[in-house]
Amino acid sequence: MGDHFQTVVDLGATATEAPRLAARVLDLLVHEGIVRAERTDGPFGNHLPGPHWDRAVSPEDTRWEPTDGLVVHTGRTVFHGGQGEPEWARCPRCAATTRLYTDDYDRIDTAWEPFGTAMDLWYATGAADVPCPACAAAVPLPDWTWSYDYFAFGHLGFEFWNWPEFSTRFRSLITGALDGHRTVLVRGKL
Repeated sequence: MGDHFQTVVDLGATATEAPRLAARVLDLLVHEGIVRAERTDGPFGNHLPGPHWDRAVSPEDTRWEPTDGLVVHTGRTVFHGGQGEPEWARCPRCAATTRLYTDDYDRIDTAWEPFGTAMDLWYATGAADVPCPACAAAVPLPDWTWSYDYFAFGHLGFEFWNWPEFSTRFRSLITGALDGHRTVLVRGKL
């Protein structure tokens, strides 16, 4: 079993604008009835599902109701999928894929090392580059894409616990409230 989550991460929000954008999206979700305005102390979300939570999911996914709520993250965060690991990372400059695991699912430490070092640096400072093994460009860590959208690096994320899968319309609703910033959906399980 376990608990699963879906996090909509704003890849463009700066540390300065994240609180303002977070408030805008939360206001929109409350207005739409998707989450409740009142905060709780629950372990999986401070804003419980609202009376119209189903506006966030596809009609076929309304068979079960969400059991937990929303946590809004503002501040530098390494968002990740929880269990498991990404199989690869892709360079946004040349589209080369760097394999992080073998076909037998053995970790390729020499491939992981530059990413792990960059993640530590990004978390500490907010900036880190990873040299692409294919094109040799120094690429900012947040610009890389990951298998299964396993990682995202940002200052703003909306983490929903134990909800049915989100609809494309719902993700567009959030993105529209984020000044059109690029977003990624990180799914995971604990």
